[in-house]
Amino acid sequence: MAQKKYSIEVIRHSLAHILALSLQRIYGKVLFGVGPVIENGFYYDVQVKKGSITESDLPRIEQEMKKIIRQKLPFSRKRISLTEAKKLFKKLGQKYKLELLRDLEKYGTTVESQKIKIKSKRLKARKIKTVTIYQVGDFIDLCRGPHVKNTKDLPLSFQLRRVSGAYWRGNEKNPMLTRIEGVAFASASELSDYLKKIEEAEKRDHRILGEKLDLFHIDKEIGPGLILWHPKGALIKKIIEDYVLSQYLQNGYLLVNTPHIAQFKLWEISGHAGFYRENMFPPMHLREINPEEKIDYQLKPMNCPFHILIYKKKIRSYRDLPLRYTELGTVYRYERSGTLQGLVRVRGFTQDDAHIWCTGEQLEKEIKDAFFLALKILKHFGFRNFEIYLSTRPKKYIGKLKNWQKSTKALKDALELSGYSYQIDRGGGAFYGPKIDIKIKDALDRAWQCTTIQVDFNLPERFDMVYFDNKGRPQRPIMIHRALLGSLERFMGVLIEHYAGAFPLWLAPIQMLVLPVKEKHLAYAKKITKLLREHHLRVEISKPNETLSKRIREGELQKVPYIIVVGDKEKKNNTIAVRKRGKGDMGTFSVSQFLSKYINKELKDNI
Repeated sequence: MAQKKYSIEVIRHSLAHILALSLQRIYGKVLFGVGPVIENGFYYDVQVKKGSITESDLPRIEQEMKKIIRQKLPFSRKRISLTEAKKLFKKLGQKYKLELLRDLEKYGTTVESQKIKIKSKRLKARKIKTVTIYQVGDFIDLCRGPHVKNTKDLPLSFQLRRVSGAYWRGNEKNPMLTRIEGVAFASASELSDYLKKIEEAEKRDHRILGEKLDLFHIDKEIGPGLILWHPKGALIKKIIEDYVLSQYLQNGYLLVNTPHIAQFKLWEISGHAGFYRENMFPPMHLREINPEEKIDYQLKPMNCPFHILIYKKKIRSYRDLPLRYTELGTVYRYERSGTLQGLVRVRGFTQDDAHIWCTGEQLEKEIKDAFFLALKILKHFGFRNFEIYLSTRPKKYIGKLKNWQKSTKALKDALELSGYSYQIDRGGGAFYGPKIDIKIKDALDRAWQCTTIQVDFNLPERFDMVYFDNKGRPQRPIMIHRALLGSLERFMGVLIEHYAGAFPLWLAPIQMLVLPVKEKHLAYAKKITKLLREHHLRVEISKPNETLSKRIREGELQKVPYIIVVGDKEKKNNTIAVRKRGKGDMGTFSVSQFLSKYINKELKDNI
């Protein structure tokens, strides 16, 4: 009944209030932050006066929520003056609600005062005199609603999932609150399906698999957000890099390489110092080491200014365009500690970066070519489903409006010609230009940001870039920024989860594991290994230090595509016994039969 009468958003929003009421009943005095609807569920940020809330408390809180729902309590809505609201929440001792009310009074909205800039005329136009409050049981909240009319209208198909810390209003200078998250659906079957998907996602977690498969780790001695690649992980990363670089070179890109630091004034010219400063590490003041040094240096957050300077080293003609530079460049960006997550959110990462300079007439074709090259590469890695966005001008931007309009039209026209459906992400562009974003869908249908293709009229102007047309007149080139895989670290994290660590043969760091049954078979195992390596296959030997069954099990846990067993019979007949990942025993073959029947076929369309 609930799912017919109310939208899932209303149900989730109402459950956030039920969560708050249950906390109030269990813990007594609770300070409430905000409790919004999120994807698949809801949360509430709170501060309890006594003790703390941990995940072991969630079942008890959940039971209290279900008890409240069965009590058939009404949700009552009331419109009151701002003055009355301040008196009410002061009496309730809800200081965070009072802070929200002060924002409403001053700005007409509940945004952070330190981040909002509104002209005085607009402030008067948006002045708020009344607010809406909702009450269910003894819990009163400052809220626009809507909510269900009665708790009896709420389904019991929800589950509290997580307890975490969250700074009030996302500002690390503010108090740390406790965030309690839950998921909710209109039916028990939808909840069950979601929980199964979550369980599968946890099994595929790249941080757990990265440790189990010995691919990478993040060491506290190095620092958060910085990756140490182990031999197998580094090998997969190189296979990816070699493949994408070969594709770029085949498509007319020229390889360049640039330093990891540059003078700080370079980033002032590019605009990053003003528009991207919060994502940059602090400058290096060499004068602190040597007073004679007058130049400040900066770890690079981007590769683009370096590529521009290579372009500018020579006089460029229209005949040189389009000019495409590519680099597997490592960049460094400051991400807050609380946002870091394994490989998918780091502070140092490698981009398959490229910059294209072209004329206005060449722009649409260059965008289209980059777009289709991205799809070709992503499909090669096993991705078939995509979400495509055209991201338009944000509020904070540089450059002329007419250039933004021109570049946005070029991106849109290229997408229209591609035949792929796309969505508009209004205001989602970079500060220097609009862009196409491609999100890849993994095996669990989760979307991950990957490819970006951005048009930029601004940096060519800031760096006074020119080319000479067919009449010898100086013209400004148009610049395209594009990264097709994006961050290789993030892409690796997505790949690990997409394949659950069971990489396809061409990507697997160890493609085959040769197992001699006993010590006396080791020489034959080495012979087989050498023969397979001559076919450019990545093969390792598992020496007979443990039982055969234990070594087979270990190979399976390491998700090796093929396990080859050699014993008396195989040595005598010059054959190998083959086990395939996920299928078990495949039989006995000569090496040539094995290669022709399985390996050559699997690798046919790969490098």
